[in-house]
Amino acid sequence: MAHKFEIYKDKKGEFRVRFKYNSEVIFSTEGYSSKASAKNAIGSIIKNGPNAEIEDNS
Repeated sequence: MAHKFEIYKDKKGEFRVRFKYNSEVIFSTEGYSSKASAKNAIGSIIKNGPNAEIEDNS
């Protein structure tokens, strides 16, 4: 699968989520104190992302 979410720990020990296409990072989240919170962020992105507005500031 080319798209995937990746949970990892940063240098501060916080859990973060990266969204990747192949090996390219498309975006990453803020740091969370627990892995459960990082998983909740993934759920929120999946649930709310498809209906998100597009804001073009160009």
